[in-house]
Amino acid sequence: MAVKVRLRIDDKRWKDAFPDVEKCVRKAASSAWKRGNAGDFKIPVKQAEVSVLLTDDSAVHALNKEYRGMDKPTNVLSFAALDDENEPIVDPMLLGDIVVAFETTKREAIEQECSLADHLFHLIVHGMLHLIGYDHVEERDAVEMEALEIKILAENGLKNPYE
Repeated sequence: MAVKVRLRIDDKRWKDAFPDVEKCVRKAASSAWKRGNAGDFKIPVKQAEVSVLLTDDSAVHALNKEYRGMDKPTNVLSFAALDDENEPIVDPMLLGDIVVAFETTKREAIEQECSLADHLFHLIVHGMLHLIGYDHVEERDAVEMEALEIKILAENGLKNPYE
């Protein structure tokens, strides 16, 4: 089981901030796919694909307003291709899109006293888990999703962002 990442970087500040941004995104997506695609959330495919866009607050703000009705930027948005239980599963499977805003992510990294790379890694993991089918609307689901995020981050040497 592998995940192919199609990465587009629209804001050059991502690469300026850390040259290994592509490696970070691919490793985070792969780690989340391997650990998250299990149990009730198992998508039975050998190959999955995700599209990741690293952009800015303005672009994310526009998407957040249009698709979520929230007139503000946010750190990460996920748009799952599988939004209906009756949708056919095909192999390879397009999981969906993840969009990350530079300014918000950088500000949050500073506030959380972690590196931009570590925070981006966490946001990609979070986004991937949404694409697989996890959510945090209900409290018990949020606890499950956060625990899985913490486990994935720990396996990659990153600290718990919820402490």
